[in-house]
Amino acid sequence: MATIGDFLRLVKFSHTIFAMPFALLSFTYAWHTTSHDHLLGVILLQVVLCMVFARNVAMGFNRWADRFIDAENPRTAQREIPAGKVSARGAITFVAINAVLFIITAATINSLCGWLSPVALAIVMFYSYCKRFTPLAHIVLGISLGIAPVGAYMAVAGTSSWECWLLALVVMTWCSGFDIFYALQDAEFDRKRGLHSIPSHFSARTSLVISALLHVASLAFVVRFAMFQPQSWLLWLGCALFAAILLLEHILVTPTKQRNIGIAFANLNAMASVTLALALILNIVIFA
Repeated sequence: MATIGDFLRLVKFSHTIFAMPFALLSFTYAWHTTSHDHLLGVILLQVVLCMVFARNVAMGFNRWADRFIDAENPRTAQREIPAGKVSARGAITFVAINAVLFIITAATINSLCGWLSPVALAIVMFYSYCKRFTPLAHIVLGISLGIAPVGAYMAVAGTSSWECWLLALVVMTWCSGFDIFYALQDAEFDRKRGLHSIPSHFSARTSLVISALLHVASLAFVVRFAMFQPQSWLLWLGCALFAAILLLEHILVTPTKQRNIGIAFANLNAMASVTLALALILNIVIFA
């Protein structure tokens, strides 16, 4: 029988660290710049739960949809479903439960979040099928994660703003760029299996150039978002550290040096999101 740990590994719960900091940044910005009548502890808990439930749906459904592909790929054959640690029925039941919990929780926040919750789920689940027909699957993943800061802002303000959409663009371009890194590992398998990704369509060098361009765009959106913030040394230190970490990723991963993909994908990207979000959250709290 599958354990709680098996399900946490199924959805790579630790990777929540990628989008969660941006959701909390957007939440903090909305809290300090809009009028609202929420209790801080209550609305924060609702936002965090929505993040967790939505990500469980996205990753759980992805693992369920890809279970046969994962079984054929030596790199992924030991994932929980192909390895028999979690059954396909158990995984899709887990997805359904989290989907219901997400919609219910979103509906308790405000009507806008409630009505848009099924749309958000449709987007994050649609991503799982994109690599079957388009190399732009990386962009769809970025869009799926970029929903987080928009949803967090809407939860507080009951509407959206240019600022939260800028954060969505930061997340979309940043995540799309590092997902290209990750896909380098499966480029040959994807070609043989008829799956689509930037690395399966282009050389490693071209793929990394596309990744770098996406990260340059992400930095541009970060700087634009920073223009809306109280100006301080802390704000620009956070932006500079984010840029430095992204640069380090591109130094560590090259067409001929791909053994550092794991470090760049998991460690450095977790560091990038936490560093930027923490600096900007503190900037808002201290200087707003």
